[in-house]
Amino acid sequence: MISRIKITAENGITINYDNKRIDMDPTRKSNGDYKFISHAHMDHMGGKNSSGNIIASKETAFLAAQRGVNLKLESNIPKEFTLVNSGHILGSRGIILGDGKVFYTGDFAVKPRAFLEGCNPDECEVLIIESTFGKRDFIFPSISDIQEKVNRLISELFSRGIPVILMGYALGKAQILSHLFSSWDPIYVEKSVWEMNKAYIDLGVDIRKDFAVYDSTKQNEFLKKKPWILISPMQNRYNKFVADLKKDFGAVTVAFSGWSIDPRYKYKMKVDHAFPLSDHSDFNELVDMVKRCNPNKIYAVHGFEEEFATHLRNIGFDARPLGSGQSSISEYFFD
Repeated sequence: MISRIKITAENGITINYDNKRIDMDPTRKSNGDYKFISHAHMDHMGGKNSSGNIIASKETAFLAAQRGVNLKLESNIPKEFTLVNSGHILGSRGIILGDGKVFYTGDFAVKPRAFLEGCNPDECEVLIIESTFGKRDFIFPSISDIQEKVNRLISELFSRGIPVILMGYALGKAQILSHLFSSWDPIYVEKSVWEMNKAYIDLGVDIRKDFAVYDSTKQNEFLKKKPWILISPMQNRYNKFVADLKKDFGAVTVAFSGWSIDPRYKYKMKVDHAFPLSDHSDFNELVDMVKRCNPNKIYAVHGFEEEFATHLRNIGFDARPLGSGQSSISEYFFD
């Protein structure tokens, strides 16, 4: 029997496979036979009205519920669909259609981080790969190297009585920071970070439970005793929350993002320090993922898809970018 696949980038990534339409991380309401939600970041869940035939991990559904999104999971996932850990955030998954015929990575990270295992794929025939950092400029240091440098910075600032704000996305990055730097005291977490930390704890992740919670709508007397660490969502210095902490306590801001490889990032975000800790794979890890999957056809999506596809072609792969509104050059057949 011959199966057929057609890939488009109109509402997330849509795959027509074996007479089924699967919408991958749809950005708006979807009419597909199935909707695959790779993880619980808001820009991957298709808004707050996601319902019907949803394929996602139970962890993703739980985290989504904490963010006000009710994902009604499909109870009978077709046997030709396989979910695999993508290493991006807790519960994140890629999806394989058929026996290795098509692999959609979703957002993924090869590198293990704190309590997260990295993505460890098998070979496939068609690879649809997230390419956020698909440019040679983006090569990240090891987690241990970043942790060592940040601990050294905190130690120096603490010795001078200066408090520190560690900033990362409230879901995903902030929990990694909560794990990596939990040995410091006193250490606090902003309210939205604590809500996600608690969800991780409820899901069995070993994150410190006795953080004090900072609520910017209330008076927090404990901050008057310096120095301290506060784990916060990503903000720039013009945000009132951060501006007040800098004004009232002389706090130093430290941002964590893969984009901070670009030295301009720190100045764009108006932060004091920035470190390239990412929930995505860097350029070398993207190339390694492709080599491990060894596909016949590659579609690069999101980020530097043009540059990454060009590099892959230069090293011998059949690769092309798949931007918004584009479709695959031709339908792909499997014997």
